[in-house]
Amino acid sequence: MDYDKELHLLHLMQQVYSSLISASNKLQTTGDKYCVPLTSRQYMTVLAMLHLPEEETTIVNIANKLGATKQNVTQLVGSLAKKGLVEIVPSKRDKRAVNVRLTDFGLETMVNCGSNMSIDFMADIFRGFDEKELETLWNLLGKLYRFDGTEMEGFEADVKVPNTFSDEEVRLAIERFSLKRRN
Repeated sequence: MDYDKELHLLHLMQQVYSSLISASNKLQTTGDKYCVPLTSRQYMTVLAMLHLPEEETTIVNIANKLGATKQNVTQLVGSLAKKGLVEIVPSKRDKRAVNVRLTDFGLETMVNCGSNMSIDFMADIFRGFDEKELETLWNLLGKLYRFDGTEMEGFEADVKVPNTFSDEEVRLAIERFSLKRRN
């Protein structure tokens, strides 16, 4: 065994872990500014719901999608319900479970926040990354997530949200995104 090499690897791993936690906290804090009245964690909770079939939006399924605990998601859903963005309804499939349903106000809020998060926040935080770096980062984060053998239930699928933007509004938003990334 090469003691110095192993010690160096341990140091690198500690630095990567610390950097991930710091970056995650910074991203969350910064994301909160782009999505008022939602926090970035609330935004991701609703996004997870939108990626699940309507009758499968249980606390457990949302938690699994986010890689979070049931208790954490219960708290997030409670804060969303207080804001009138979601409602908690009995599950038709399982008498012991409840589903979380997005209200009309919640959908409207999500659509409005989604534009800021998808365009401005993404352009700002990933400004210094090229396509290859983004693909590499995504793959490495997926690999890290699987450290315990659990696959990440990603957000790759298109979300079923009514398109409230015209083709022209979408085109202008993509132009804004492109300009923002380059400046």
